[in-house]
Amino acid sequence: MQVRHCHIRFVVACLLCLLACFYHRCAIAAQPEGERESASGKVSYNGIVLPDEWPPRMAQLPRDPSQPPYLESPPNVIPIDIGRQLFVDDFLVEHTTLTRTFHQAEYYGHNPILKPDQPWETNTAPNPCAMVFSDGVWYDPQDKLFKMWYMGGYVAGTCYATSTDGIRWEKPELDVVPGTNLVQQGRRDSSVVWLDHTTTNPQARFKLAYYASGGLLLCTSADGIHWSEPARSGRTGDRTSFFYNPFLKRWIYSIRTGVSGFGRSRLYWEAADFLEDANWKSGEPVLWTSADSADPKREDLGTPPQLYNLDCVAYESLLLGLFTIWRGQPSDRAKPNEVCLGFSRDGFHWDRPDRRAFIPVSETHGDWNWGNVQSAGGGCLVVGEKLYFYVSGRAGVPGSRSSGVCSTGLATVRRDGFASLDAAEAEGTLTTRPVRFQGKYLFVNADVDEGELRVEVLDEDQRVIAPFSLENCVPLSKDSTIVQVRWTGAKDLSKLAGKTVRFRFYVKRGSLFSFWVSPDASGASYGYVAAGGPEFDGPVDTVGRETAEE
Repeated sequence: MQVRHCHIRFVVACLLCLLACFYHRCAIAAQPEGERESASGKVSYNGIVLPDEWPPRMAQLPRDPSQPPYLESPPNVIPIDIGRQLFVDDFLVEHTTLTRTFHQAEYYGHNPILKPDQPWETNTAPNPCAMVFSDGVWYDPQDKLFKMWYMGGYVAGTCYATSTDGIRWEKPELDVVPGTNLVQQGRRDSSVVWLDHTTTNPQARFKLAYYASGGLLLCTSADGIHWSEPARSGRTGDRTSFFYNPFLKRWIYSIRTGVSGFGRSRLYWEAADFLEDANWKSGEPVLWTSADSADPKREDLGTPPQLYNLDCVAYESLLLGLFTIWRGQPSDRAKPNEVCLGFSRDGFHWDRPDRRAFIPVSETHGDWNWGNVQSAGGGCLVVGEKLYFYVSGRAGVPGSRSSGVCSTGLATVRRDGFASLDAAEAEGTLTTRPVRFQGKYLFVNADVDEGELRVEVLDEDQRVIAPFSLENCVPLSKDSTIVQVRWTGAKDLSKLAGKTVRFRFYVKRGSLFSFWVSPDASGASYGYVAAGGPEFDGPVDTVGRETAEE
């Protein structure tokens, strides 16, 4: 009976994914033909015209920060049917008097949430280890569990743990290495596990790649525990990772390389098939990204920073990049690596407007994260009003470069909370660029419990479209990650579907994080939810919130 129930849940999840994909295709198909096709026929879901040569090739990496092409020349009209529209850059902003603030994650108060406490985790002295080194943390809607894959024992194997809340973790006894929770045994460096919602093969629902002997070993699995015999990728450096880009429908390999003048950097390789297309040859992957002159040096080391790793995931309407930045190697301390953020709307070019550490290393000896904070595969999870980021931390060994105790911690930020546009006592405004949608209901993520937010809708000539005026807008005064905007005299925005409009937001004493137009009164965004969460049955938000105000 349990197997039958699991099968039913799998079928239901697949149907929901198909419906979400159908909505995405309808949203793109609804764009006028001339705007879906450029001379090369490569127009992205958000209206960005991709270059004829894809992926783009660079002769050399830029030493100084440069704007992505889509910020220099945004689309004339931006389709906004996929996902919440975040204000991490000016892609959607035509004019504003609001002030943008970038926000850092906050560490959970009882870290670490996973420690090395089993013999196979503690027998690698002086570095007992139970940490994500990319690896993966996902919410599996089939089993309704948080699932974590992590390095068990220092570079000694991959272990598996589960949780019902993402905070308290259990290490189940498995049969791969009897009496342990190991799912892969043998020397490994970094590793990534990916929950593949797109596959039609249930035996390949999970993807695994781990570094060994100059390349990646690639495996698939039905349960994330029992893995296929590995295939081998093309040659690569250690700390190489991969992710799935659903906007491009490609597996992307984030390949470590070394570049003169930049040190640790990244190459880019696309694969339509996870296994068959991973056997790249020397010179085929293209230069992708690196640290640059805007990455600050540590005052105590003065070392030019390098890009140690790049984990990525689709979040709502964009690609989120977790840039592990290396700032030098002290002689008496583990690497003080830390996680910074980048954002991409075309899947290749990055905007990194805030170079502070999003999830920093601790400067206090004795803390679990005194050294080497790095991200988890899958990026983050959506848990209620927050995003959960799992990271590694190393306690270090004083006077040594050794990692010491390696464990896993949790950091959180508000949902969509990477950046906000803020107003104080004086009311501020934001006018979007021309946008087009097929939905009916406008939603916002805003904190205006001590202030007010109102919206009006403008036509192509910036005239107010009745009845969607400022005077008719019902003021919002609350703090919510999902709340509907309403106007008297109109049930919804359906009469504007398919038309080119602008939204003008008025904010007083508060912050605006994102907006979106949903086809559902629940506020479902049909954007991507990174590594998932307890509310979701698949890779996109088809749920919204059933308790959204009527």
